[in-house]
Amino acid sequence: MRKIVVSEFMSLDGVMQAPGGAEEDTEGGFTHGGWTQPYWHDDMGAHFFQAMSESDALLLGRKTWQGHGAAFEPMPAGDPFGDTMKAIRKYVVSTTLTDVSAWRNSTLIKDDVVEQVRALKARPGKNILIDGSSVLVHTLARNDLVDEYSLLVYPLVLGGGKKVFPDGPHAGLRLVETRSFPTGVVLMRYATERPAAGGEHNG
Repeated sequence: MRKIVVSEFMSLDGVMQAPGGAEEDTEGGFTHGGWTQPYWHDDMGAHFFQAMSESDALLLGRKTWQGHGAAFEPMPAGDPFGDTMKAIRKYVVSTTLTDVSAWRNSTLIKDDVVEQVRALKARPGKNILIDGSSVLVHTLARNDLVDEYSLLVYPLVLGGGKKVFPDGPHAGLRLVETRSFPTGVVLMRYATERPAAGGEHNG
C-alpha cells in the first residue's frame, strides 16, 4: 500500500500558515506570511527533489492547489522544479471547484474524501505527497490516513496560526530521520506508529 506523506514547513510552535509569502494566507489575521524566506538554503532544494522522486502524486486542498498552480503552471519549460510539478499527478479536494484545468494533470475529489483517499492508497505506486492543505491534513490525521510526517522545522516561534497537528487525535510517531541545514532549519521525519493487527496500543 502506498504511503501518504505530509510534508510541511513548520515553526517551533507548530504553525504551518503562509510560509511562502505575505499574502499567501492571511486568514485569522495572520501577519507573518513569508517566514521561511530568510532561512532558504540550496540543500533544502535537493531535499525537495528527493521527496518528489519518491512520489508520483500530490494530494492538495483547494487553496494550496490554486496557489501552487498559479505559481508553477506558467513557468517556462525547462525549469526543473516547474517541470516536475507540472508532470506529477495532482488530486485536489474541494466542494466548490468545478474545473481543474488551470493546472495540468489534476483530478477533482468532491465527496467521500476519506474513502477516495483510502482507494488512492490502495492503488500501486509511489508515495502520495501533501503540503500546505491544513484542513485536509487534519481530516486525514483524524482518520488515521497519514503514514509519515516530513517536517522542516524553522528556528522561530510565530505565536499563532494554522497548526500542522489538529487538536484531538493521539498519535504515536517513530523518528525516521533528522538532518540540519546551515540556516538553522532541521528536517524531522516521523513515521506513524500503528498497533499490530489484533493487538492493543498502550500509548
